[in-house]
Amino acid sequence: MASSSLIPSLPPRGTKRKADQIEAPRRIRALHEDVVNKIAAGEIIVAPVHALKELIENAVDAGSTSLEILVKDGGLKLLQITDNGCGINKDDMAILCERFTTSKLKAFEDLTSIGTYGFRGEALASISHIAHLTVTTKTADSSCAWKAQYASGKLAPAKPGQSAEPKACAGRQGTQITVEDLFYNVPTRRRAFRSASEEYAKIADQVGRYAVHCKGVAFQCKKHGDAGAGIAVPATATVRDRIRIVHSSAIANELIEFELSNAQYGFNTEGLVSNANYSGKRTALLLFINHRSVESSTIKRAIEHTYSTFLPKGGKPFVYLSLEIDPARVDINVHPTKREVNFLNEEEIIELICGDIRTRLGKVDTSRTFMTQSLLSGGKTPSISKAATMPEESDITPTASKRPATAKASTQRPYENNLIRTDAKSRKITAMLPQAQRASSPSHEPASDGMEYEYTDKESTICRLTTVKDLRASVRQDMHNELTNIFANHTFVGIVDERKRIAAMQGGVRLFLVDYGMVAAEYFYQLGLTDFGNFGTFRFNPTLNLSELLAVGVAQTKALEPDDLTFDWHEVATTVHAQLMSRREMMAEYFALEISEEGELLTLPLIMKGYMPSLGKLPNFLLRLGPHVDWTDEKGCFQSLLRELASFYVPESLPPEPDKDEVEDEEIAKRRDELRRAIENRLFPAFKARLVATKPLLKGTIEVANLKGLYRVFERC
Repeated sequence: MASSSLIPSLPPRGTKRKADQIEAPRRIRALHEDVVNKIAAGEIIVAPVHALKELIENAVDAGSTSLEILVKDGGLKLLQITDNGCGINKDDMAILCERFTTSKLKAFEDLTSIGTYGFRGEALASISHIAHLTVTTKTADSSCAWKAQYASGKLAPAKPGQSAEPKACAGRQGTQITVEDLFYNVPTRRRAFRSASEEYAKIADQVGRYAVHCKGVAFQCKKHGDAGAGIAVPATATVRDRIRIVHSSAIANELIEFELSNAQYGFNTEGLVSNANYSGKRTALLLFINHRSVESSTIKRAIEHTYSTFLPKGGKPFVYLSLEIDPARVDINVHPTKREVNFLNEEEIIELICGDIRTRLGKVDTSRTFMTQSLLSGGKTPSISKAATMPEESDITPTASKRPATAKASTQRPYENNLIRTDAKSRKITAMLPQAQRASSPSHEPASDGMEYEYTDKESTICRLTTVKDLRASVRQDMHNELTNIFANHTFVGIVDERKRIAAMQGGVRLFLVDYGMVAAEYFYQLGLTDFGNFGTFRFNPTLNLSELLAVGVAQTKALEPDDLTFDWHEVATTVHAQLMSRREMMAEYFALEISEEGELLTLPLIMKGYMPSLGKLPNFLLRLGPHVDWTDEKGCFQSLLRELASFYVPESLPPEPDKDEVEDEEIAKRRDELRRAIENRLFPAFKARLVATKPLLKGTIEVANLKGLYRVFERC
């Protein structure tokens, strides 16, 4: 805006400003239209590759089946694209390069269902302000082609004194757009490009991405003056063949097909991903969302993390991913060059995609190829490829004995105080115990929870409530980055105290004691916010009487406080019953907590599949919904009710395990076994995958040992 007015102009050299001299404020003026257009053009067309991306997308939108691209001096001197699409009507050529003129959008609401690449009508306008632009086009019903030059968004004459109107010429159906002298009037930007070859490499990469994705479209890209094309993909080539042409056969031969759809989050995806035999130096991610080439650091990191368990250290995958999402769930208008988009349920969709990739990699990972070297006396030998068949879960890397004796280690050996001692994949000592002794061991895989699950066709709802969005935002704002990272990379050690709900976990070279009750309460609250309005249900058969449950809750509370005579407990139960009955429609819709008109409890919300909260806490949970939920305010109601629901789901405190000569109650022993399995195999893996550790959790996470600190102690001894 007027930020320049905040910086006073410098006085001429050799002059001194008087102490009492005060400069008058500069006047605010509207920028000239030409300046505005050049600024906008600089945001949209940052480099030649961005101009080409816009032109490719326009050509594909026009129904082209063949694209020919010619590049000179990295696109700065010449950038030409020729297609065989529907062409442009002569009557539209007058406004072709004006800003915000488009054939793909009429109203702002059309953005929610946009199905084309372009929509803003700024690409050609921006190019015409910073380059010499020529358009030659012919439609199917036109007897000739029409050619026009543009400058600053308007028709311009080819030579001074001539008419600026389009001129008839010979030409084939389709459109040819020629961009010459890009950034000729922005010398600072033009000087910033270091080399033509670097810009051409970016162009070839962008053309290669669309050549892989656009089925049925032929692509040809070549440098001006070269006899052959750098990229030449026929229209009939399959996606695998396109990858073979654009990238290499080494990649194409190691690809597995990938396909996934999910009605709940409204997406389907397909693509080709490399198996464990391929390992590159850097991740090659060809990501298309609704057929638009975009970048996503979140998806890239998640995929790299998925492959880290299958590839050797430092190995990176090749992934081509085409993700189609309901346009109403995608916001494509968030970046000037449209290289980034936002979409709903991003974390859940990424988790599903990575989980499916992990499953597919596990199924095909029966044979892997490694590069080794044989040590021969008196000379060097080339690398030899050996295939080794191994069990499905193995992850074998070349050992030190396979390396040449003269070779130096690629990485320096870490100091002893930086070595992480715990490996979650290692065999645990409990696996060596007799079967009877390890039946209740928490290291065992979780047994069936003994429940029957019934799947329904109920469609998930998108929560648009501002109050819920505010609660989600407050969780993100309260996030503690370091603690979240510790939970995301931790290794579960074991339960320390079941009465105080304390467990031990390792994060890197540090050991922590964790109040898993506090952490579980926060996790279930966040899960409630994420799945708000889309909970599963526990259905009671037979149903439970609400009045009787509240009476049990009153009796439990009175037993804890027998001397408290300030309350009329009968009136408390009656009041809570009336409150719940009056709010039962809202609780059924948002929280899957159904109460019949007769006062029968029908269902409870199912927050985590495979984990059953203690029903012994149910009466107290229902009783607390009366005084501990703010029924007068929507935001307060949702927050307090979700907190109470999370508290209900928190694992209950259990008495200490009896001595060997004492016999534990059978029901308590059974529940202890269930909780141990759930805590290790359900809760802590869930914390690792989805928990956003907030700052209050610092009170429940205590560091008890640090390997580096212990080494310093031992060094002094």
